[in-house]
Amino acid sequence: MTRAVLSLGSNLGDRLANLQLAVDGFRAELVAVSPVYETAPWGVTDQDDFLNAVLVVEAEGVDEWGWLRRGQRLEEESGRVRVLRWGPRTLDVDVVTVDGVRSEHPDLVLPHPGTHERATVLVPWLDVEPEAVLPGHGPVRAVLAGLGTEGVHRRDDLRLET
Repeated sequence: MTRAVLSLGSNLGDRLANLQLAVDGFRAELVAVSPVYETAPWGVTDQDDFLNAVLVVEAEGVDEWGWLRRGQRLEEESGRVRVLRWGPRTLDVDVVTVDGVRSEHPDLVLPHPGTHERATVLVPWLDVEPEAVLPGHGPVRAVLAGLGTEGVHRRDDLRLET
């Protein structure tokens, strides 16, 4: 049984529908779905705000590469085109962690690089796992305490169907 934390983001098109596409794509493996957050862009800041959420998924026979491939397939279904790193996208599905797995492979670094600097991932993750631990960095709550969260706004008017 593998358990993974996935981060979702969208800032092009129908952002909520794009996140819902990912939730639907992982429906059979869902353990938890965070509330939706609207966040300022990270990296390339001259673009529209994102909607973000975090999923916790679990399945027999799916390894870290399986979670990555499924996320990439859903990105393609959303019409994602990779033009600019950290640029606008219809859907971004990142594998944040997979329990017990560390990876330095250039196509899949685990835990996902930069997670410890991204309130856009850590805030929704804490909603679904208040005791979460980011491997190599410690409790997510402590990591988040050192970051600013002013660009991360919970959108209780937007819900993902589970």
